[in-house]
Amino acid sequence: MSILPGATIGILGGGQLGRMTAMAARSLGYHILALDPDPSCAARFVVERCLAASFDDEFAAAVLARGSQVVTLEIEDIAIASLEAAAHYAPVRPGAGVLAVIQDRARQKQWLADHGFPVGDWRAIATAAELAAACGALGGEVFVKRTRGGYDGRGQARMGPHDDAAAVHASLGGAPCVVEKALPIASELSVLVARRPSGEVAVYPPALNEHEDRVLAWSVLPGPFPDATVRRACELARGVAEAIEVEGLLVVEMFLVAGELFINELAPRPHNSYHTSEIACVTSQFEQVVRAICDLPLGSVEIVRPAAIVNLLGDLWLGPRAPAFDAALAVEGVRVHLYGKRVARPGRKMGHLSAIGATPEEAIARVQRARTLLAV
Repeated sequence: MSILPGATIGILGGGQLGRMTAMAARSLGYHILALDPDPSCAARFVVERCLAASFDDEFAAAVLARGSQVVTLEIEDIAIASLEAAAHYAPVRPGAGVLAVIQDRARQKQWLADHGFPVGDWRAIATAAELAAACGALGGEVFVKRTRGGYDGRGQARMGPHDDAAAVHASLGGAPCVVEKALPIASELSVLVARRPSGEVAVYPPALNEHEDRVLAWSVLPGPFPDATVRRACELARGVAEAIEVEGLLVVEMFLVAGELFINELAPRPHNSYHTSEIACVTSQFEQVVRAICDLPLGSVEIVRPAAIVNLLGDLWLGPRAPAFDAALAVEGVRVHLYGKRVARPGRKMGHLSAIGATPEEAIARVQRARTLLAV
């Protein structure tokens, strides 16, 4: 049954993704509650009520759900027990079953392999000795990632054949990890899938992503890929979303290696690489997630015009001058999107710039020029 405008949506997480989801939901006429450990989180001033509580606070999650007709999330780091507590009072989309697979990288990779989806060679390890053995078995050049937590390159390390396994493992807190063989990646891409409880699915075209220090630097939609790559990427992403039975959004991150696609990671929420959808597509990812969790007809994923985004990290605010947003806005087709975060820190995502163009390449050039002008 559809949850119509006028109802209340609860969001677990009040970061920038929660903020932008709330803004889209309010445009559609919904009321919004949020829960976040930070009482001054980014979503604080665009929701009716924000509960300050940790993501493992089952009571607070239940309170959020009791005041909502549906609950969703903007971050994977929600305790399963909290999701289950909320589900006693309102449908939680995506649910605990999806999060139980995705929260643990080893479980996620094993699930993908068990369901026949392509993943690169990997091993699960718990000790430094196991890490050393895995590194050797995978060819000596690997990425080591904690199985839980970590994003934007945090909780990860690159390891070569001459590195000290004990030191690398210690740098990751001695936690259980997945060890991934370093692949000769030609491109990194992502595909966003929306799926509503009734089963309708919509698949966005792949985005091309460029990372710096394992943090997304810029992204463009549509990614300039061959038609065969686009078809295969969309087929894989749709297959994963249907197999895991997600309700809401699922982003499938992939590597293109010698013409073949390998799945890297899954994200059951709006995604940084699809901020472009706000200006490129008929339906933004934020409107789409509201439609999906409320079991409304999904919006068109048609691309109206190419668009690109570039992330703005806190380092920009820590320089000798304030960012020159007037200069950036002077570039044709550019928009500024700030997240309302009060404290800038190195590496913290504070906002992004977006730009449209006649081609993906023009959109990238415009947004990169605007980013350069911010610091002039």
